[in-house]
Amino acid sequence: AEIERTRAALEASSGVRVRYHPADMTRGEEVADMVAFAEREFGRLDILVNNAGVQHVESVEKFPTDKWEQIIAINLSSAFYATRAAIPIMKAQGRGRIVNMASAHGLVASPFKSAYVAAKHGVIGFTKTVALELAQDNITCNAICPGFVHTPIVEKQIEDQARTRGISPEKVMSDVILAAQPTKQFVTTDQLAGLFLYLVSDLGASANGASFSIDGGWTAQ
Repeated sequence: AEIERTRAALEASSGVRVRYHPADMTRGEEVADMVAFAEREFGRLDILVNNAGVQHVESVEKFPTDKWEQIIAINLSSAFYATRAAIPIMKAQGRGRIVNMASAHGLVASPFKSAYVAAKHGVIGFTKTVALELAQDNITCNAICPGFVHTPIVEKQIEDQARTRGISPEKVMSDVILAAQPTKQFVTTDQLAGLFLYLVSDLGASANGASFSIDGGWTAQ
């Protein structure tokens, strides 16, 4: 019911058809079905955004194996599954744009996030490889590397960090999360959308295999 409300609201606000297709992002065949569904519904596939993500905060020595495998599967392998399925469609069209949502943690590391950091570094490497393979096919592949955006996944991190570090959520916000960003402000979803629109437009045609930081200066340090 919540998904349908979201779908309907997006359709009403955008004035375009919005469709939803469920998929377990850890299973390649389900991801491929989702991509095929999109092509059937809309007749083509111009843009692929790999944005699935989960997080778990724990020291390496206490990190649960199942959480490690889940994070690698959802944050990294799902991008491979979706991209592999989309490439033949985009090649047949003669154009395509692939945008992978990486992270500042694809460029630098933080304690207690070993699986997430490993996965996001992997996303950047995967992005470069795809870009090189498809450079002659008018298909680009780039990565966006946001700093902290106040999303549900970050809210969960705040709670987990508070538990792990033994401090209040407010202290995590000021002394841990935003301490990394010199602006001391969260990146907004509108700011991310602006960068995304550039990358998928004709103006972004020469941007390929790149990782774009949008992190309030975090990775400049």
